Parts: sequence; structure tokens; C-alpha cells
Amino acid sequence: MSSNKIDFSIPSLGEAKISSPIMMSTTHDDGQADYVTDDDHILYSIDTDIDEKGHPVPRHEETLEVAGPRAKIYFNPAHVHAAICTCGGICPGLNNVIRAVVRCFWYRYGVRRISGVQYGYQGLLENSPWPLIPLDPDVVDDIQEKGGTILGSARGGGKQVEEIVDSLERMNINILVTVGGDGTLRGAFDISEEVKKRGLKISVIGIPKTIDNDLSFIQSSFGVDTAVQMAVPVVRCAHIEAKNSIHGIGLVKVMGRESGFIAANTSLAQSDVNFCLIPENPFDLDGPEGLLARLKQRILERSHAVVLISEGAGQDLVPSTGETDASGNVKYQDIGIFLKDRINAYFKQEGIDTNVKYIDPSYIIRSAPADSFDSIYCARLGAHAVHAAMSGKTQALIAQVNNRFVHLPIKVAVSTRNHVDLEGSLWRDVLENTRQPFMMKNKD
Repeated sequence: MSSNKIDFSIPSLGEAKISSPIMMSTTHDDGQADYVTDDDHILYSIDTDIDEKGHPVPRHEETLEVAGPRAKIYFNPAHVHAAICTCGGICPGLNNVIRAVVRCFWYRYGVRRISGVQYGYQGLLENSPWPLIPLDPDVVDDIQEKGGTILGSARGGGKQVEEIVDSLERMNINILVTVGGDGTLRGAFDISEEVKKRGLKISVIGIPKTIDNDLSFIQSSFGVDTAVQMAVPVVRCAHIEAKNSIHGIGLVKVMGRESGFIAANTSLAQSDVNFCLIPENPFDLDGPEGLLARLKQRILERSHAVVLISEGAGQDLVPSTGETDASGNVKYQDIGIFLKDRINAYFKQEGIDTNVKYIDPSYIIRSAPADSFDSIYCARLGAHAVHAAMSGKTQALIAQVNNRFVHLPIKVAVSTRNHVDLEGSLWRDVLENTRQPFMMKNKD
């Protein structure tokens, strides 16, 4: 077993004493859905070893608390003022999450005061020009059919923790559901720490939204499946353009600042990709083992090629911008345009006519409505967030691990980034599909 144990315990605002208005069963095998208890846990890792007697032994003994409605809740529904905010860039599924949260609060618990915070944490700042939006089932009736978020989304504001908690107190908000990625969740944790410091009874629950799928421990973020679905026809078009041109090269850039999951999965879904470039796998441009030489070899052999690159790949090849966005993320150079220019210059120097077709579908992908997979996922994430909040959980992230919905401590989720494992099965399968070298780096 691993000696470095992870603390997956979930903080609570206090003892849950109020009977839940959701009528469920406390016994098994009676044909009715069962409540979940705080004793219901699953192993966080299904990896096992075989001991000297040939018996399977879990490699990690830590467990995760199972998500779901409890028989006893902490908050009296009549006294609840719940708020939800969507932070960071937009992503497929945001409206689905909002709808699920509102409907669960309203129909399952009878909560009648639900507010939407406009433009992320900025809507909770003292001088915010954007008022809260009252939410009910009629307001969210068909929003799942649209891309984006009816609340608007923005970066920044999450570091003004004291000001945000002042606003929560002033507006009598006692449940805050935050939907966002790494920066949003760090802000949520800091907000909940300030809440605890003041002795307030405010539940802060996170729902993971990162289209790059770079949050640790969780199986997947919502929107990733839709992003791949949207990227596939773009790659198909790039392949057709390349194949119908003299020495055609289709170059497509997709999202992925530090993690290349979208590019990797798109390469598997559409097997026309010849070079999949991700942040986890650095490459050289020049030299005999570099990308340009490999691309030339492909063009001479097959007359066309498709290159798929994550936005964060190859950033070591371009000058740093020296700038950060409102979330504190380093602003990247556009690696797609840079690579397009370098490919054109290289083949011109080599005396080979090429036709480079560059496509950047990032904003088309981000603004798309969720596909059926993500719609289902978002509906369940939203409902579980409400169940967790009403039972008094806080500083918790709703996640799916080993196909079970669980409570994951926000602090743990943001402790490290999730990356494509270059020695794992996903990347192995990508290399088998693209048939690119496992490394495009020149020997020193």
C-alpha cells in the first residue's frame, strides 16, 4: 500500500438534524431508492497488487465519501438562500449545470430563494454593477439547449475573498455553488476558509468545469466529451483539405494549456491525425529528429499530413508574453500561427511547394451546447452539489471517480494538475493511431 496517504475527509458545518423532504428508503431491497450515508465510501484507486498468497490487495487504502441525498439535512429549506456562479471561460454544459441545481433545490428540497451571480466572482464584489438574478424552474426551463451560461462568466475577483464573504453575509446567502476550474476552486476554498474564520454557516460546494480536464483525481470534467465531438469534424475537414491539395498540410489547434486530453482523444476519435502535439510531450522543430524533418518525410511519402496541436504545446519554442490573465494564468503565444509560419518557411527553404490550411475552432467548441453525454453528466453533478450543500458539506467538489459520484475535498483536487501520462495507455494508443515517433527531440 502507498505510504503517502491523502486526506479525503470532507468538512461539515455541523450535525445534520433536519429530516430530508426527499422521501427515500433507509433499507435495501424494498424497490425504493436508498438514502446515502456518510459511512458509504469507495476506494479512490482500483489499482491492486497481488500478495505472497496470491490475494489481491488494494494499492491505496484511501476512500472517498459517496455523494447523494442524506436522510438528515443541515439546512432548513425555508431558510436557505442559495447562489450559483459560473467562472472562467465558457464551456459546454454550463447551462445544464445551472438548470440541474435550480431544479433540485426547487423540486426536491422546496427551496424558493435561488440566485444567479452574474460574471463569476466579480458579481459578488462590493461595487458589482450586476445584480443577482432570481432563478426558478421557469427561468431555466430550456437553457440546456443553448451554449454558454445565462449568468455570464468571467475570470478574476476570486482573490478579493473578504469582500466576497462580506457580500455573502449582506445578502444572507448560506449556500454558494461555484462552477469552474482550478482558479475558481482555489477561490472557493479561500472563500470557505474566510467563512470558517468568521464562524459563519455558509456551505461552499464546487462543480469541476475545465475543458482541459486538468483537475486531479476526478474521472473527467464536464464539457470534455462535447469538445472532442466538436473537434472531430474540424480534423476531418483539415484532412480533406490536405488530401485534396498538392503537398497539403492541415493544421488544427485545440484547447489544452497544460494538459493535452482533447487533442489526444480527438486523435483517437478521428484517426486522420499524423502528428498529435501536446504540452506533456516537448518536441524540437529543427534537426533530424525534429517535427519539421518528420513532417517533410511524411509529405514526401504520402503527399499530405494532418497536425493537431494543443494550445499549450511548444510554448518553449516561442518567446514568453510576460503577461497573465485575470485568473493569474500565463498568457500564451498563439502556437498555431507560429507553427504555420515555421512550416511554410521550412518547406520554402527545402524547395517543396506546400499548402498549409490552419484552423482554430477553439471558440466554436467552447460555445457549443452540451452533447447528450455531457448533458447527463451535468444533470447529475448539479443534483449531487445540491444534496451535498443541503446536508451541510462544505469545501467539497462533486466528482466522478471509478464511475461513482463522490465528494472530493477542493484542497486535494487543486493540489496537483492532471496530465496525459506519456507511459500510460491513452498516449500509447494515440501513438499507435498517428504512427508518429514517441519523441521528436534531437539527441544532445
